[in-house]
Amino acid sequence: MTVMEFFGCAFLAFGPPFAMFLFTIVQDPVRIIILIAAAFFWLLSLLLSSLLWFAVLPLRKYLVFGAVFSVIFQESFRYIIYKILRKAENGLQKITDDSATLIDNKHILAYVSGLGFGIISGAFSLVNVLADAVGPATMGLKAGNEMFFLTSSATTLCFILLHTFWSVIFFNGFDTKNKLQIAYVLVTHLLATCLTLLNRYHIYSASLIPLYTIVFVTAVYAFKVAGGSYNSFRRCVCLK
Repeated sequence: MTVMEFFGCAFLAFGPPFAMFLFTIVQDPVRIIILIAAAFFWLLSLLLSSLLWFAVLPLRKYLVFGAVFSVIFQESFRYIIYKILRKAENGLQKITDDSATLIDNKHILAYVSGLGFGIISGAFSLVNVLADAVGPATMGLKAGNEMFFLTSSATTLCFILLHTFWSVIFFNGFDTKNKLQIAYVLVTHLLATCLTLLNRYHIYSASLIPLYTIVFVTAVYAFKVAGGSYNSFRRCVCLK
């Protein structure tokens, strides 16, 4: 049962991102490099937020303190990777002719770097939970909540998708100097992070429902920012 729970939670959290990687990233070496670079910058943001949390001893017990500064560092490094990618566009175009589409459509750069942010974020947030899910027993018999693993996986998937959508909106916000789009990313990132604080009270519905509402709204927003429309959506899913 524990092994089944492990694989179920792992596929729930990383199944859709793996499919996104398989169908949109893996065929292009330049995209793989950008994804890995974005993941590295997210790790740097984690390192700095961890150092700050460790240094400010009186505030260690307040999760909201670490959450807020984690968002600040993540968005700061999202901006840094944005600046690097924009400056490196000409160099990337010289690497391979296959990168022409990648450079011509700047939203692809944002999508790839956002997916890199999301995958490494999800890996670090869920790897210890999945390790505990293997056994020797499951939660919910004597103590804890039997929905903990499922909720953690669903939350991880939520943030992987959000990071992808956030990067599309964030990059376009700076390209077009649209402060509303930048503010949307910052506010929704902070809101989504703070919603996860409700999980320690085992009020999982109070966090998951608003989180996936944010995912849906952000997905639609990112789709429109990237130039999507109802007609293009119909063509994509082959609706008549």
